[in-house]
Amino acid sequence: MSTEPEHHLLLVDQDLDYLEWATKHLAADGLKILRCDSADKAAQVINKAPIDVVICDIKLDPFDGVELLQRIRASSPETITILTAVSPSTTQIIEATQKGALDVLRKESLAFELRHVVESALQTVDQRREMGPSPDERPGLSGKATIIGVSRPLQNVMKVVGRVAQSDAPVLVTGESGTGKELIARSVHAYSPRRKKEMLVINCGAIPENLLESELFGHEKGSFTGAIARRTGRFEDSHDSTLFLDEVGDLPASVQVKLLRVLQDGSFSRVGSNEILRTDVRIVTATNKDLAKEVSEGRFREDLYYRLNVVEIELPPLRDRQEDIPILAEFFLDRIARRNGTARMRLTGEAIEHLQKHRWPGNVRELENTMARACALALNDILLPEDIPIGRNPANMGGSLKDALGLILELSVHDGQSALEFAREELIRYTLENCKNDFRKAARLLGVTQAELKKHLSSQPDD
Repeated sequence: MSTEPEHHLLLVDQDLDYLEWATKHLAADGLKILRCDSADKAAQVINKAPIDVVICDIKLDPFDGVELLQRIRASSPETITILTAVSPSTTQIIEATQKGALDVLRKESLAFELRHVVESALQTVDQRREMGPSPDERPGLSGKATIIGVSRPLQNVMKVVGRVAQSDAPVLVTGESGTGKELIARSVHAYSPRRKKEMLVINCGAIPENLLESELFGHEKGSFTGAIARRTGRFEDSHDSTLFLDEVGDLPASVQVKLLRVLQDGSFSRVGSNEILRTDVRIVTATNKDLAKEVSEGRFREDLYYRLNVVEIELPPLRDRQEDIPILAEFFLDRIARRNGTARMRLTGEAIEHLQKHRWPGNVRELENTMARACALALNDILLPEDIPIGRNPANMGGSLKDALGLILELSVHDGQSALEFAREELIRYTLENCKNDFRKAARLLGVTQAELKKHLSSQPDD
């Protein structure tokens, strides 16, 4: 007695050997597997027969897998689509996720991941059949991701970005200093419906406490010494856009109360005014502090923490993204060459291994600075391991304080700053990173007050 298959799966790829392998790899009772070697043939199959799951390569003819995904969503919104690619870019991952793809898989990992992903998709099909359809239409977006890398941890982050960007849910970006939290915030904004307006950024740890409330919410003329005119704040200026609050863990208690109110009902008042204003702002925040610990120790409001942490995106440290290190290094070398109008430096295989062995406590920012130092000091356009001075301490910069001071002079010329300005900024950045952005400890080590330290940071242009 013959029975109808429980599920229908369609494989779409121009590589016939892959189609043969995937068919055998996924074969299971109750699963009928169809195959196509072009996007137009796949579209015809979808239009003629019910397909539960489609697995298609991004690189297809006569149109690519992302366009096929859109056609599938239009004609059969319940069909689950999984895209594959040799090396999907972050832009492809975000756009595919935005347009409804369940996942974007690297081809080299299919032997380990494909069966599990398909089984999970088929379970979703069964659940939909039991509960009824709930189509999730996601309009396509234009925009560019600014994150560089192909590693699996980074791809997982970009998939979350793609899913969350369409909503207005507050996003908390966490991770070590230098991992690129602001770039993630910009990606969330760039793929959101609010992208037509500029995202505003404020570093909560870089503005003196007595000025931060005014910076965020604005003030009325005469509300405090120096308030010579009315000023709108960032929440007012960010109406219908996105406001990124960096180092949100440094917010003083008084400002935490007003921020909670905005998150609850969109209302606030300027400093020195009782007038209730309203704003429609999408909030993205970032911190390298453990906010849960800050809550438990009474330094951060628990209710505000849960309001901000609706969706958490945790950025992996660079040491967990080994595949991305050479890609990032090449990217920085390209940018340095274009910026300086010079020949592009090249990395030897040994130099790449040298980079990948380092733990990168300063993450992507440290790698960028390292490549800048290497370019400033290199004697030719081929970089060997000995040409790449890794680390900021004098021992790694040549073995003596004299060598370190000479390096500061070299780099200040490269950066277009005076040696004193460059040394001061690097010392402050290094101290803050080593103190994990504990301003009190950093100020004590530097021999300045916290207010002086924050005033200096607030006067510096964004990177």
